[in-house]
Amino acid sequence: MEMFLMALVLSLLGVVVSGVLFSAATRGEERERFVTLRAPSPTIAPARFFADVAHAAPPVPLEALLLQIEQHVRLEQAAAEAFLHAPTRQSLHVRTMSPLVH
Repeated sequence: MEMFLMALVLSLLGVVVSGVLFSAATRGEERERFVTLRAPSPTIAPARFFADVAHAAPPVPLEALLLQIEQHVRLEQAAAEAFLHAPTRQSLHVRTMSPLVH
């Protein structure tokens, strides 16, 4: 019985402490509700050293990226099927032929 009462008192103490901390955290919310927000003024970002490259690569078309991803998925599926047909310890550590793998 004493253990039950101790657990009950500690639980109530935790609820009270959580309530006090929650009320302290949300107390400043009333003042912030009436503050009018302005849109940020547009500013020009400073030039960074990596953005000054004159020979930047042209953007890659979306279709080319999708084809690369599809080929990668096909190669991974083929590797998984090959492992299921003949599972060996060495086939787990073989690198795939996909160019997307690091």
